[in-house]
Amino acid sequence: MLLRIMKYCDLDERKLMDVYSESNYENTDYFFPDEADKDAAVRKVEAGFLDFLKDDFFSMTDAAYWILEIDGVWVSALRTCRVQKGLYYLEALETRPDHRRKGYGAILLSSVADSLKKDGPFRLCSCVSKRNIASLKTHEKSGFLIVSEKGYDYLHEEADDHDFGLEYCYSGA
Repeated sequence: MLLRIMKYCDLDERKLMDVYSESNYENTDYFFPDEADKDAAVRKVEAGFLDFLKDDFFSMTDAAYWILEIDGVWVSALRTCRVQKGLYYLEALETRPDHRRKGYGAILLSSVADSLKKDGPFRLCSCVSKRNIASLKTHEKSGFLIVSEKGYDYLHEEADDHDFGLEYCYSGA
């Protein structure tokens, strides 16, 4: 089932953090390199992530968290916001580690695109690390094309040579 969450209070924080568990663990070295206790570092990363959603993300125009739920388990997630009329930015596509390689990321991407089609023509832009082959293949399988050798982060208004810029276009036809 596709869930579209538009308000922070509608998020199940634990289910969402379970989707991002691997990334949150990896981010401990970046955000809290001096924290010796990995569990404490993960809790700090999760708290910062949730604070960003509560204080910043959900205040953006048409901000939405999209969740693919299977049998009550949140298996894949991503977030979008509207940059301008007809242009959306997608970020943070993730699938729970114990549910990978089952096509859930592609199902989520395709379901989000299908849902956005109800409002007419749009472009959905995303950045993906050039080293993240699995995510690149998932995006391409879902109809995204690489349109730039530099990914553009619309939230921070900056380009990154380490990312590709991808785009899904729907003309309304």
